[in-house]
Amino acid sequence: MELGNPIDYRAVWDRKPGLRAVYRDIYQRILAETVPGPILELGGGSGNFKEFAPDAVSSDILFVPWLDVVCDAQRLPFADGTFANVVMVDTLHHVENPVHAMAETARVLRRGGRLIFCEPAITPVSGMFYRLFHREPVDMSVDPIQSGAISADKDPYDSNQAIPTLLVGRSRERLAGILPGLRLTRLEWFSFLAYPLSGGFQEWSLLPAAAARPLLTLEWRLRRVFGRLAAFRLLAVYEKQE
Repeated sequence: MELGNPIDYRAVWDRKPGLRAVYRDIYQRILAETVPGPILELGGGSGNFKEFAPDAVSSDILFVPWLDVVCDAQRLPFADGTFANVVMVDTLHHVENPVHAMAETARVLRRGGRLIFCEPAITPVSGMFYRLFHREPVDMSVDPIQSGAISADKDPYDSNQAIPTLLVGRSRERLAGILPGLRLTRLEWFSFLAYPLSGGFQEWSLLPAAAARPLLTLEWRLRRVFGRLAAFRLLAVYEKQE
């Protein structure tokens, strides 16, 4: 099934307990990295994060009735220092200019606040899977620092799954020079089998719900050994320094 809007994603979420277990693990790991204070979620889409953080301000560029705010991550309608945390799940790789979006998150964060995102990780193993079985492109040749201007007519589903990996990888030092107020304090490469077996937001799944939790626990324990070779996910935590 080709998904076209957050309502489609929410319907798949409701039908797939294995998928819910995979994302529950992601949301819990994100929440464990937050600092006390208000949370802004960007790219809230199907509204699943609100189940775990009901007080978060959930936003997306598209209107759906269960979200709080409609806004572009590159033009946030909030005052400086409004939030203690900004979180994104599978959002940054859809943004035209991810560096501008990160600068906007830095602006609305308080000093000591955190930007936390979980995105596709492109590794030797996962890269093959994403290229063969995922509808979103993977282009490792782009420069993520100069990845696009901001336009009003961009399809919000346009994407490049390679962007987050490039930002925390080969472009990490350049990004730090452009955004010195955001310091990368934690980077984890994780998720090897549970996510691809779940089928993501496609209709199919090879992940029994009962097997999800033990498999996710085992994967996390093995992340130091296999992460850079086979991870399907990366978790990045940036802290605002000034």
